[in-house]
Amino acid sequence: MDSFKAGDITLQNGEVTHYYEGGSADGTPLIFLHGWPDIAESWKHQLNHFAAGSKYRVIAPDMRGYGDSTAPRKTESYSLEVLVPELVEFASKLGINKAIWVAHDWGCGVANSLAAHYPEIFIAMANLCVPYRSIELGLEHLKGFINRDIYPESETEWGNWEYMRYYQVKFEDSVKAFDDHLEAITKALYVKGDGSKWGQPSPTSRVLRDGGWFGGHPEDLPDIPLSYTSLDEHLYASLLKSKRKHGFFGANAYYMNDAANVEYAKTEKNGGVLQFPMLYVDGKYDPVCSPTVQPKALEGMKQCAKKLTYETVEASHWVHLEKPKEVNEALEKWLATF
Repeated sequence: MDSFKAGDITLQNGEVTHYYEGGSADGTPLIFLHGWPDIAESWKHQLNHFAAGSKYRVIAPDMRGYGDSTAPRKTESYSLEVLVPELVEFASKLGINKAIWVAHDWGCGVANSLAAHYPEIFIAMANLCVPYRSIELGLEHLKGFINRDIYPESETEWGNWEYMRYYQVKFEDSVKAFDDHLEAITKALYVKGDGSKWGQPSPTSRVLRDGGWFGGHPEDLPDIPLSYTSLDEHLYASLLKSKRKHGFFGANAYYMNDAANVEYAKTEKNGGVLQFPMLYVDGKYDPVCSPTVQPKALEGMKQCAKKLTYETVEASHWVHLEKPKEVNEALEKWLATF
């Protein structure tokens, strides 16, 4: 990230957002929002690609609770009614009136809510892995996506989303488990996708019943070679630095505000219908989020995103790290259409 300008913006509520910026100061703003449990550097392949030339001004913040941004120790600080206005202020302080917003994982949840409440600051939006009209509407809404052929209700109420329920009922335990095993868990989370397991139950569907991720025993994780993951040495070190600084409190707190997020969604503009272009990049081998294993996840997005483009990349959840060339090509192809 040395080729990018690093900066900090202090918001009215006193929180600080750290960010990286590159490309052309006069270019079209491309703002990249990472998710759980990433940092701005997770977008490095996209930032370097789109910063080349004079067409784009690329920006990637460390989201609240991550990297060199501040990380308040109140779960309500990670509700969408707090995070969305923060991003509006962040863009405004950078002199940005409209931007193309690109998001992944919980970054999509925040971007989705931002788009529904402030469509006027969007030129377009691209979501990786997490559809529009999904996580931002709460766990009960996601429950309706569950493919009961894979996750019979008699066996699991929460299906592939059971890990989210675990955070909600065992929040302190979830934070401690991650914080106590940072090195091994970070590698395990970023292991590359395995297409041979497509359509099989996700390990996330047992997290509550097992008492935590990895069978409830992260201490038994092997030392996974970095080459098996989508990380390089620098990003791995940066992720560990972020987690050692803040822990997983903020990261997991994004899952703790369902009631407030559902209430906030009632104030959306246009009923959440988007009239600007949207790209959805599906990581086909993502066992949790991919509509290829839960077709109902597409219904709301197709209804509300009126100018939707759909692309599939054969990768797991961290599609932009695992298959950066394919993701960049999908973005380039879509950006050329408007």
